[in-house]
Amino acid sequence: MDKRQVTKAEKETILLTSEADDVWSIFTYNSRLKKRLREFAAQHPDICKLTHEDRELGSVIYRVQKSRLSIRLTAPYSEARRKAASEYAKKNNNFSTSIQHD
Repeated sequence: MDKRQVTKAEKETILLTSEADDVWSIFTYNSRLKKRLREFAAQHPDICKLTHEDRELGSVIYRVQKSRLSIRLTAPYSEARRKAASEYAKKNNNFSTSIQHD
């Protein structure tokens, strides 16, 4: 039997809840998010639990208490803020961009 491959377009992250629920169901293929959820569940098993894992395809489902998850929207930086951040980074950059020869 051939192992089914999941395309990038199929590798979704889905956050699901209802107004009546007190938990979020989080379905994801995202490696970083899976790691964060795994670590959070290990530290707080009473509020975050792995409920399903498909090792063949690489997806997981976690249930997390609603009060522990928030969605933050951030506005894009203004040109002035972007320029200030760039200047700050240039001033505080510890990496040398030139190659030194003996």
